[in-house]
Amino acid sequence: MSRGDAPHVYHNDQVDYQALFFSNPEACLEIPMTMQRGYGLIKVGTVVGVNTSASSTNKGKYIPYDPHATITGAEDAPGRAYIVSNHTSGAYTVIVTMEDSYKFIVGDDLLLQGSGEAVENVGAITTIDRTTYGHIATITFTVASGKNYTTANFAYACVEGSETAVGVLKAARDTGVGTDSVGALGNLVIGNALFYTGVLLNMDSNARTDVSASLISQYTKI
Repeated sequence: MSRGDAPHVYHNDQVDYQALFFSNPEACLEIPMTMQRGYGLIKVGTVVGVNTSASSTNKGKYIPYDPHATITGAEDAPGRAYIVSNHTSGAYTVIVTMEDSYKFIVGDDLLLQGSGEAVENVGAITTIDRTTYGHIATITFTVASGKNYTTANFAYACVEGSETAVGVLKAARDTGVGTDSVGALGNLVIGNALFYTGVLLNMDSNARTDVSASLISQYTKI
């Protein structure tokens, strides 16, 4: 008998059982934020950036920080939309999964990166084709890229602003997946906090520099 044949409740995995703070959570500096749609469940302790696209209606919304110091495909990096077809230098498009395409809207400035390639800003998205195929979407942007990006090098697209960390998500939030995603409201810790380092999912050396964080034994101070 399959799970759907009998009454049941499926709660999925618990994500907030870990202690994020070693210090008193009530003493931290935090601000409210609106998270961009399409990134699914963003776990507690995720490092966050902010959309800085010049002409997007998503400008100022918060997005997962991309740990771009290392690219192996195994990073905890919910902001990435990995390409599913090799991209050739000079082209104006990338192809991603249909689900990942909802991490973007027309007007978002797009970043491309892959292992061994520095991040490249290819300008604003002009169209997102979700109708030609049922399982993939084609994203068209304004500036022809100057590099080759391959699936073998874990190449991906993400929103401008994801390369700079601004704080840490205080509690898990579900931004939704795919066409029904709507984003989420949350709280961003920006200072006066001592975290358990192991709970900071996508914190790398670049992110620590961005938020003026330091490592103290098994803790991270911001």
